[in-house]
Amino acid sequence: MAKGVLEVHLVDAKGLSGSDFLGKLDPYVIVQYRSQERKSSVARDQGRNPCWNEVFKFQINSSAANVQHKLILRILDNDHFSNDDFLGEATIDVTDVISLGAERGSYHLKEAKHSVVLADKTYHGEIKVGVTFTAAQAEEDGGEVGGWRHSFRQ
Repeated sequence: MAKGVLEVHLVDAKGLSGSDFLGKLDPYVIVQYRSQERKSSVARDQGRNPCWNEVFKFQINSSAANVQHKLILRILDNDHFSNDDFLGEATIDVTDVISLGAERGSYHLKEAKHSVVLADKTYHGEIKVGVTFTAAQAEEDGGEVGGWRHSFRQ
């Protein structure tokens, strides 16, 4: 059972494929963990090698054992006059990060490069991401109540 916060540090991307009709790519990322989604800022005019350096937090409340935990990062090009173009996606298995964090109180997977692929699994660049899971503190029975310790004796 894991309860806590999963922090995703979106660093940058390199060598993204795709072209924009009117100039450079304006990429952004949608980071998804199960039903939760977060959207990065748009890296205006940064083309194929954007830098975000943003952190996103996801609440984890998983009571099921043997469940795979995955982050999906979808990279899109922001277009003003048409639908945004899909540039690729990366999937990161964070099951071990969550289990080790639940065991130890916190676990950090340092920034690493992950392949960006299309639906047919063709390589379209890489994205650098770091992940940290911090377990929620379990409340102990008989400890503090409302922030105060019981100070009277009977």
